[in-house]
Amino acid sequence: MAAKILIVDDSATDRLIIKKNLSKYNVLTACDGAEAMSLIDEHEDIDIILLDLNMPNMDGFQVLGVLNTSERYQKLRTIILTNDNELKNEIKGLKMGAVDYIRKPINMDSLQARINVHLEFLKLQHLYEQKLYEQSLIFDEIEDSLKESERSKSVLLSHLPGLAYRCNYDRDWTMQYVSAGCFNLTGYTAESLINNRDLSFNDLIVPEYRKPLWKEWKRILAKKLPFKYEYEIMTAQGERKWILEMGQGVYDNEGEAEALEGIILDISERKEFENNLKYISEHDTWTGLYNRRCLEILLAQDAQIQTTDKRAVISINLSTIHSLSLTYGFHYSMELIKKAADTLKKHCTDERQLYYTYENHFVFYIKDYKDKNELTLFCEDVISTLESILSIERISGGIGIIEIDENNKYNIQQLLKNLLIATEKVLNLNNREFGFCFFNTDMEAEIIREEKIKDELADIEVNKNYDGIIMQFQPILDIKSNRISDFEALVRIKSSKLGLLKPFDFIPLAEETKLIIPLGYKVLIQAFEFLNKLKENGYDNINVSINISVVQLVGNDFAKNIFELIDEMQVNPANIILEITESMFASDYPEINRILGKLIDLGIKIALDDFGTGYSSLARERELNVNIVKLDKYFSDKLLRLNNEESITNDIISMFHKLGHIIIAEGVEHERQRRFYENSGCDKLQGYLISEPLDKDDAIEFLRKQ
Repeated sequence: MAAKILIVDDSATDRLIIKKNLSKYNVLTACDGAEAMSLIDEHEDIDIILLDLNMPNMDGFQVLGVLNTSERYQKLRTIILTNDNELKNEIKGLKMGAVDYIRKPINMDSLQARINVHLEFLKLQHLYEQKLYEQSLIFDEIEDSLKESERSKSVLLSHLPGLAYRCNYDRDWTMQYVSAGCFNLTGYTAESLINNRDLSFNDLIVPEYRKPLWKEWKRILAKKLPFKYEYEIMTAQGERKWILEMGQGVYDNEGEAEALEGIILDISERKEFENNLKYISEHDTWTGLYNRRCLEILLAQDAQIQTTDKRAVISINLSTIHSLSLTYGFHYSMELIKKAADTLKKHCTDERQLYYTYENHFVFYIKDYKDKNELTLFCEDVISTLESILSIERISGGIGIIEIDENNKYNIQQLLKNLLIATEKVLNLNNREFGFCFFNTDMEAEIIREEKIKDELADIEVNKNYDGIIMQFQPILDIKSNRISDFEALVRIKSSKLGLLKPFDFIPLAEETKLIIPLGYKVLIQAFEFLNKLKENGYDNINVSINISVVQLVGNDFAKNIFELIDEMQVNPANIILEITESMFASDYPEINRILGKLIDLGIKIALDDFGTGYSSLARERELNVNIVKLDKYFSDKLLRLNNEESITNDIISMFHKLGHIIIAEGVEHERQRRFYENSGCDKLQGYLISEPLDKDDAIEFLRKQ
């Protein structure tokens, strides 16, 4: 029977995409936490929950809180659909089944792999419980059968998956009686053990268990209690077997133990199931490394130990590997992660332990180091190691370092959250190069600032009279006519508390919180108002391009909403350009490309922005539903330094012309760049050489002066 999976997400598009990709399972969907809890109570056989954290009417955290209060939900496996930055909302003290995380936008191959891991765990858990049930039936049968006749006992013993015994209470466990099952269990005949003829039973016990076994029997006999103990024996074939011994003492008239009686069962198969379950719960299945759970447990244990030894955690963030899945597929990127794991293992020692804590994230837990300089040198060695295997893939990484002290050692969740923040900071600063940094209070201040920006974005959503959105428009020059043909709409936020916010301050946070949807809608309104202003002034052939996010594009009925706004404001779709980035296609390429095709069919133009900064293959670009390609400022900057880049840029322009695309060069600030693009056949130019971004009225005046 197919596994049952519940998708809980307030985005109808996200639910549809995930359900479509998980069609081989029995999939249920819920739009919020309240509906999810209703379905969970109705369908008691749900195996896995895919849970979004940010939802109305009972969010993901509230759902987890409810699931954590009841024993009946303990077997549920939960995969949280999240962004990296959302990890600050750590889930603490969960009693239910394991909680996993996966990055948004979701890579379906990665999601499928994680689902497979959880289903395998549930399968092993089911087999383990079945085995325990079978053994309980055997024990019940033994208990009932002991009350029957001697003939029945004989029949029972012949079918016992182990042996029955009576032995002396001595250090050799000298056997008085052993059933015939002895041979199958130990490889020795019963006769060889009786009265220690060839060897004693103590000789079979693995040495490390001999003393604890004697100690436990001594404790039990003193209290005249039933005995139950698990340990290992060595068979005649040299095989270690796990056994379960259950017995009781035989006492004389003075109450002293004179013999022991019981049964010994082979539980090796059950132990193997237990070990498999334990391994899966403690390890990452791709890399074989210990996982985040193990690291958290160890950090918590070590926090209780008073020591002068220095301790630190160093996180390696390789999240840029995620983009390779777009070009080469999920398994290619995961093989690269395994290769990175094998390489990093070479740096492990008794004082350096390596963990795979999260998708594309490693952590070294380091003890007994000298000073910061030693940590710095270690990070430089790690960077050198990783660059040797990742540079060819154009993959970079961020390394964050936190020294553990009395102030941070007890709050493990906060410690790991700060570690993630440090790695993200490095990635944002170094772009395409490896780097590292120590977490500091400035980063904490930055997080506080981000929270204030989120509050500002929330105000934009709820306040209909919000007037802090500032729009400017940067002219784009058509080379052939030497006249302005387009404007790019650029948004700023003027906050009374934070001052002027630029796009890189608020766009990532707006996407993370999905507040980009109401913000983006208000940006569209202002951009369309500018189009109407252009038309009023006689410039009805000039286009306006507007940047859109993947969150907007795959949101509820984006195409329908934008055309309703077009009809309402009476603007011409042919004058609208929507700009997207290469990275947008990392989430769900077919679906996004389909939506873009629909927009183009309805008359809107699509521009691929910042070409050259992503990881798309040129073959993929051929398939994209776009009309315009904007070359990133990177190409313009290279023209000032490297002559051999000119021929490469020429080839790129020529290739896109053959595909029927219009080419716009961004970041043009010098005459040398302009001359090159004019000679190379580029169609349009954008940059400060043409004009800086302008307010609405200044943009109209700029056209008049032209």
